[in-house]
Amino acid sequence: MPAAYAVTDAECIRRHDEPDDPYRSALQRDRDRVIHCTAFRRLDYKTQVFVPHEHDHFRTRLTHTIEVAQIARDAARALDLNEDLVEAVALAHDLGHPPFGHGGEAILDELMADVGHFEHNRQSLRIVDYLEHPYPQFRGLNLTQPTRECLAKHETRFDTPVCAEFTDGRHAPLEGQLVDLADAIAYSSADLEDALTGGWLGEAELAALPLWQHAWAKAEADYGDVRPIHKRIRATKNVIALLVADCVETTRRRIEAFGIDSGQTARGADAKAVSLSEDGQAWLDGLVNLLFDRVYRHPVMVEAETQSRTVIRELFECFMQRPDDLPSRYRARVDDQGLPRVICDYIAGMTDRFCRAEHARLITH
Repeated sequence: MPAAYAVTDAECIRRHDEPDDPYRSALQRDRDRVIHCTAFRRLDYKTQVFVPHEHDHFRTRLTHTIEVAQIARDAARALDLNEDLVEAVALAHDLGHPPFGHGGEAILDELMADVGHFEHNRQSLRIVDYLEHPYPQFRGLNLTQPTRECLAKHETRFDTPVCAEFTDGRHAPLEGQLVDLADAIAYSSADLEDALTGGWLGEAELAALPLWQHAWAKAEADYGDVRPIHKRIRATKNVIALLVADCVETTRRRIEAFGIDSGQTARGADAKAVSLSEDGQAWLDGLVNLLFDRVYRHPVMVEAETQSRTVIRELFECFMQRPDDLPSRYRARVDDQGLPRVICDYIAGMTDRFCRAEHARLITH
């Protein structure tokens, strides 16, 4: 049973009226609509950090999304939050990411600087509100207001909300705050594991990190003299467990300290209630800083980002000069929304693979 501070079914209003489902709640339907939409399927071939499918074990944007949903839902149950809302938001939080990871987002924002910019949280909302079109009576997925609010206010070290509709100065519901932190825990722990698997990081480089020290000590205590590979795997999983446990205990204390007894008091609190402790945040920051230095700025990564920026820029400019090369369903929106925004929508929805194929077909053939 969700706590009094969790989002309630009564808040789950849709922009377009629909009859209730006899078997599913409104938020379960939100989750299902996300899972079955085209943009969700495309996440399977979009870069998370490492180029997808170039190694058997590297995460894609889709597997990252699933990991965020798992972490967030488990923590939501421990905190008596609305698990269905958490799952729906977690599964939808990266729908707006373009191909080639954050490098793809940066170049699209640069290309759209004079016509409204590009930001993937806002694009996620645009996808579920407009670009997905499976229903004949309205555009979009017609998600509930709490799901839309959490998507619009999604905020991490890499993400800053910019949606005009939700600039009320209030925090996201606790469920949205939890997805934000689960996202940070998921990507940092996954990037660590992928970097170790790919040989971009070694255990010696992690030895000075307090988070890794605790994670490794627990692996040694629990598993003793197992093979080193198994001890390393357990240590990387312990990174998640340690951060989630810290999040749950810290958030419980903050909910009580802030006097949060409803969703509205959570939104209006002086600070976000969902948080790591000071030590937990320092642990996470230390890991992320190491990943920046040794992984995100690795020469191979920098070169791949440079190439992907070129692909997107040239493809964008090609469509600006030759809009007839756009699919007809996109060309039909040009008069209403402007050519740059339509091109941006088209490219942002592409997988890495399709973006490269379109570039090869239209520019390098």
